Amino acid sequence: MFRKMTSATTFALVLAAATQLHAGGEKAKVSVVFDQKLPNVPGKSMKGVLVEYQPGGTSPGHTHPDSAFIYATVLEGSIRSAVNDGPTKTYKAGESFAEFPGDHHSVSANASATEPAKLLAVFVLDTNETELTIDDK
Repeated sequence: MFRKMTSATTFALVLAAATQLHAGGEKAKVSVVFDQKLPNVPGKSMKGVLVEYQPGGTSPGHTHPDSAFIYATVLEGSIRSAVNDGPTKTYKAGESFAEFPGDHHSVSANASATEPAKLLAVFVLDTNETELTIDDK
């Protein structure tokens, strides 16, 4: 019933696994899940953005509109993050960090190559802003 694996079969399995891990390094999925004008702050809105990382997934270095203040909370898994010239830190589910207007988010990635990760980023920014993230060139 069971056969001994040949070296070619073993190589094919290793190659398939490596390909899956590499494919997991894709760009994060970003979805706006909340968008509300602030009734007591004319010209400002609050937007909730769900960022979903596949295993090994990343987001390119980026900035946000100059009006944006962001508070991010890891919902699932672990996220590696670095802002401006600060160190790269790993945040686990339930931990949070902030980004201030003008900050550069140089590292944003799933800390795991085998498990997915999610974070919720809450933006407070000018209502007329339509592009929430500007990727590095």
